[in-house]
Amino acid sequence: MKKLLRQLIQADSTQNKGEVLAAEVIATYFNRHGIDCRVDQWDGNRANVVAHVKTGRRRPALLFVCHLDVVGPGEENWRHPPFAAVEDGGRIYGRGTTDMKGGTAAAVAAICEMARSKKGLQGDIVFAATAGEETDSSGVVRFMQDRDSLPPLAGIVVPEPTDFAVITAHRGLFWLKITTRGKAVHSSMPERGVNAIGAMKRVLDELERYEIQAEPHPLLGKCSMSVNMIAGGEAMNIVPDRCSLGVDIRTLPGQDHETIRYDFERMLARLKTGVPQFDGELAIERSAQAIETDPECEFVKTFCSAVGVDLTNVIGYTTDAPHLLPLGAPIVIFGPGKPRMCHQVDEYIEIADLQTGEDLFKSVIARFLA
Repeated sequence: MKKLLRQLIQADSTQNKGEVLAAEVIATYFNRHGIDCRVDQWDGNRANVVAHVKTGRRRPALLFVCHLDVVGPGEENWRHPPFAAVEDGGRIYGRGTTDMKGGTAAAVAAICEMARSKKGLQGDIVFAATAGEETDSSGVVRFMQDRDSLPPLAGIVVPEPTDFAVITAHRGLFWLKITTRGKAVHSSMPERGVNAIGAMKRVLDELERYEIQAEPHPLLGKCSMSVNMIAGGEAMNIVPDRCSLGVDIRTLPGQDHETIRYDFERMLARLKTGVPQFDGELAIERSAQAIETDPECEFVKTFCSAVGVDLTNVIGYTTDAPHLLPLGAPIVIFGPGKPRMCHQVDEYIEIADLQTGEDLFKSVIARFLA
C-alpha cells in the first residue's frame, strides 16, 4: 500500500496537470489484482477511474467514492519536494498524502485484499475516484451520469481525512460571482466614464447589510457568507469598465440555494433602479447542497460498530458527497489522515494511520458483505 500511495503522490494531479496519471496508477493496481476497472478520460488530461468487484448480489453493495485531484503546493518551500513522496520518520510526505490519496490508497488496498476471498462476499463493491473535487466537481457529476448501472447500495463511504471520526453531516457551498460593468475612459476625465469598481462598492455596501435567513443547525451552526475574491481594472490610467466579486456561502441541510440566488438578483435590481448607470449581473460558480445522514439509521450504526466508534460527528467544510444524494443511499465520510494537514505545506500522513485505514475498511466490507 505504501508503494501505491507513493505512486499516487508522484502522479501530480494538480489542476494544470489533470488526473489521468493518477487514474492510471489505480487502474493498474486493480488490474494486477484481477479486478474489473476502467479509466474514463476526457478533455485530454481529465479522468475518473471506476472499479467493480462483482458477486452474486445477495446483499446490497458498498460504494467507495474518492477524488483524484489535489491543490497546488503553493509558493513556500517544502521540507521534502511536494511530489517526491518521501518516507521519513514513519510518515509519507507530499501533496495529497492526507487530502485524499492516503484514504484512497487505503480503500483500494482493502478492496483488493477482500476481493481475494471473493467467494465470501455476498454483495458487490464499487470504487470510484473522480476528477475536480477541489475545483468544480466535474468528475463526480460525470460519474453520476452513469448511475443507473450501479447495483442497489447498502451505503456510500467517502474516505476523506477525518482522523477516523465517522462524519454524517457537513455544510453545503454556494459560490456566486457578481460582475459590474462600466465605461472605460482616460482617467484624466473620469466624469466621462462609468467606474465599474465604484459600482462594485455599492454591491459591497449592500452585502454588509445582508443577512441570509436560515435557522442555525444544532450541530453545524449558522450559515456563513464570505467575500473572498475581487478583481477589476486594467491600468492606472484607465477608468475600469469591469469588476468581479466572488462570494462563498456555506449552507445548512434543507437550505434552498435558489432563495439565496433570488435575494442577490433582487439586490442587483434594486441598485439598478436607484442608480440607472449601474450594470451588474450574477452567475453561479459552484453549488453543492449540505448533507445529513441519520446517525441512527442501520447503515451508520453498523458502520460505527465495524470501525469501533461510538459517536458520529459533523464537519464545516464540503466534499463531493452532496452529488451522491440522488443515489438515495446513506453516506458516511471516514478515513485516515488529520484534517489540519489538508492543503498545508509539508503535508504528510502517518504510515500507521494508512495501515489502520486499510484494516478498518476491510472490517467495514466484511461486516456488510461477508
